[in-house]
Amino acid sequence: MTLRRQTGFAALTMVLLRKVSLQIFMFRVFRAVLPVLLASAAGSVAALADATLAPSNDEIAARLIAAYPGIVSAVTGGNVVFADGSTLPLDDGQGAKSVAAWIANPDIEDMFRLAYPIGATASQPPKDFDPGRARNAAFFAKVYGDCRTGGVTANLVDVIWLKGKFGKTLKVTRINGVADKLKAVSEALDHLPQRFDVDLFPVGGTYNCRAIAGTNAPSAHGYGIAIDIAVKNAHYWRWSTPTRSGRLAYRNAIPMEIVAIFEKHGFIWGGRWYHHDTMHFEYRPELLAPTQ
Repeated sequence: MTLRRQTGFAALTMVLLRKVSLQIFMFRVFRAVLPVLLASAAGSVAALADATLAPSNDEIAARLIAAYPGIVSAVTGGNVVFADGSTLPLDDGQGAKSVAAWIANPDIEDMFRLAYPIGATASQPPKDFDPGRARNAAFFAKVYGDCRTGGVTANLVDVIWLKGKFGKTLKVTRINGVADKLKAVSEALDHLPQRFDVDLFPVGGTYNCRAIAGTNAPSAHGYGIAIDIAVKNAHYWRWSTPTRSGRLAYRNAIPMEIVAIFEKHGFIWGGRWYHHDTMHFEYRPELLAPTQ
């Protein structure tokens, strides 16, 4: 075989190998994405959960105990046991819930149905993939108090937001170290370059005793555990125009450097939700790894 033929054969071989490698890669991507797409079409949170890496009950127990030290003492016999000896059921026995029921009336186990993708890049989530939007009202009222009966305000403390850049006083709860965590977030954000300032102030708000817009479910703001950063570059699903297929059009302009700082200190980001709320962060350490 001449040198020219050998060279041509080698080049053809490389082209074929690249095509095969690309086909293998695309098959792996399709195999990973297909379950989530099918789960989204099924219309239930249980189906979506089956397609993600939701934690086991043992891991839920470990996460609750780690995330709420001195508040949650154990998870046993299907119940969350608090330090004062009171209990709440982990599972309400209602079985698989529709997305609407999962938001409106979740049990504690439901809060973990969808695994929160910490550290991921900002991208269009699957339909109805909203990890962290389900909050068991009885659990959060037990931990932080019920704002509708005045049970939260006594524990609200001041946090100076971006002391070096802005100096705005915010009200958040001191329970479970939330105020200290937000203070740590503020200090880290204060050191970011000036180009990030437009996303950080003026602040949209922290404590506000209200329900989630369009529902009767208590907002995380009513527990003093949430903050809406600057609204100017924020995007919210209720402001979104659906696509031709009826899906919400996902948009985000919040830099991932900001998101990473919040997540490092136990806050989840509403920009990871299908029903996105990119200005919104709330303290939910149970949804992150216990070491966070």
